[in-house]
Amino acid sequence: MKNCILEEFSMRKLLVVVDMQNDFIDGSLGTAEAVQIVDNVVDEIGKYDVKDVFATRDTHPENYLETQEGRKLPVVHCVKGTKGWEIADGLYVAGADCIDKPNFGWPNWNERSFDEIELVGLCTDICVVSNALILKAQFPDVPVSVDASCCAGVTPDSHEAALITMKMCQIDIK
Repeated sequence: MKNCILEEFSMRKLLVVVDMQNDFIDGSLGTAEAVQIVDNVVDEIGKYDVKDVFATRDTHPENYLETQEGRKLPVVHCVKGTKGWEIADGLYVAGADCIDKPNFGWPNWNERSFDEIELVGLCTDICVVSNALILKAQFPDVPVSVDASCCAGVTPDSHEAALITMKMCQIDIK
C-alpha cells in the first residue's frame, strides 16, 4: 500500500482594519458609535494571525484644509504625526502591515494574496465602503465581507445606507 500524504490547505483570510484612529473614535471626528465598536474590533483582530491583519491609516498633511477633501470636509483630522492620526490604544497590532492612505480608499490591494477578505473599522459610509468596493472590483471572485458590529458611520443612518450599498455590490454583511 502506498503512503499518502495529505496536504492540509487552509484559506488565507485577510482582515482589513480601516482607520481605527484617535480622531475618528474620540477626537475631532469621533462619535459615540465609534467608541462603542472598539471592543468588538479588538475581539475581531484577536481571531487573526498578525500576518493576515492590515491596518489603514487616514493620513493628511498639515495643510489639509487647503486640499479638495479639506474644503469639502473642513475639520482638521488625521494629520500625520499627531495623536489624532495614531491608531487608538489597544487597536495597534505589532507586526501587522499599516498602510498610510492619503484619501478614502487604497488602490494597491492587488499586491496581496488571499482567498477571503473581511473589513472592519471607520467610517462605514466613507472609508470602509470605499475600500470594500475597491477590493470587490479588483477581486470579483474573492468573498468580501464587512462586520457591521465592528463598524460605525458618521451617523447611524449613513452607516445603514453604506451597508445596503455594499450588500447590493455583493459584499457580505455580517
